[in-house]
Amino acid sequence: MSASFHPIDDVLLAYAAGSLDQAMALLVASHLTLCPRCRDEVARAEAVGGVLLDDLPPTDTALGLLDAVLARLDEPAPAVPVSLPPPAPGSILPQPLRQSLGGDLDRVRWKRLGQGLEQALVLQSGRSRARLYRIAPGLRIPEHGHDGTELTLVLQGGFSDLNGHYLAGDIACADDGVVHRPTADRDGYCLCLAVTDAPLRLTGLVGRLVSPFLNL
Repeated sequence: MSASFHPIDDVLLAYAAGSLDQAMALLVASHLTLCPRCRDEVARAEAVGGVLLDDLPPTDTALGLLDAVLARLDEPAPAVPVSLPPPAPGSILPQPLRQSLGGDLDRVRWKRLGQGLEQALVLQSGRSRARLYRIAPGLRIPEHGHDGTELTLVLQGGFSDLNGHYLAGDIACADDGVVHRPTADRDGYCLCLAVTDAPLRLTGLVGRLVSPFLNL
């Protein structure tokens, strides 16, 4: 599998540094099991960080420490593979997600949001929530915007919005400047893991009508 859409570099660096919240880290770890490119990026960042911690010379001032760090960042880092197991045979869920769920899709307790759309809360950490979505073929999600950040990892099937066509392994990134209406591919159900750090903002007529009844 070769993903075409990836997390931005800042997100990968934060994951390598261990500074992402639990929900966002779960999504990135799940993406890494499916994306060799991002595994290599995280491995390089972790290798640079480890070298800096192990080998920085003693300094007497903060300025000297900063100079030493900047000097080491120019050096090539060894390629260290990130060891993350792929989905188990017969499963479409990455190992980090299966571990969080305590099993596979048969452990998911789906909540129906509307005709052809279901969600399940996987975990909540601070303001961030990780949810699974199961979307019927060809279904158009109500138009919505964002009061924060939303990252969506496709696990099965695919969907399209104004920014592209996303397939298994891809991550769609949306922020408070994006208003979109994702549409699932017609050739099968779309299964996604989405992480948000603020509620969605339903903007269309239908969205405004159903918004009071949805927990988004």
